[in-house]
Amino acid sequence: MKLWHNFKNLHVWNKSVDLAVKVYETTALFPREEKLGMSSQMRRSSVSIPSNIAEGVARNSSKAFTNCLDIILGESFELETQTIIARIVGLLNQDKFDSINQNLDEIQKMLIGLKSNVKSNPYKKKI
Repeated sequence: MKLWHNFKNLHVWNKSVDLAVKVYETTALFPREEKLGMSSQMRRSSVSIPSNIAEGVARNSSKAFTNCLDIILGESFELETQTIIARIVGLLNQDKFDSINQNLDEIQKMLIGLKSNVKSNPYKKKI
């Protein structure tokens, strides 16, 4: 049986859903001309994190889940880069920037911990 059978019970999934909501609320305040630019990019990146955690849980092996976690980490760094750019060009004030990046930092640490846990406790999906 999978050790991570229900993604909704994973703290990192819940935190990343909260982050995606925060990104949606924050980017709703961006200028109209950014709706198809930075706003769209940041929203996609933020939604990808919890979505891919859920997808990774459904994988058939710990190796596949670990690979998925590597991709998710990459997406979190994409979002971090986008927030840096948004801050530099004036789309994010310092408080919003700090808040999003503090959450991202915590999620990244949790993903690294989960990856370590998956590697040390491998499972095979039972059919």
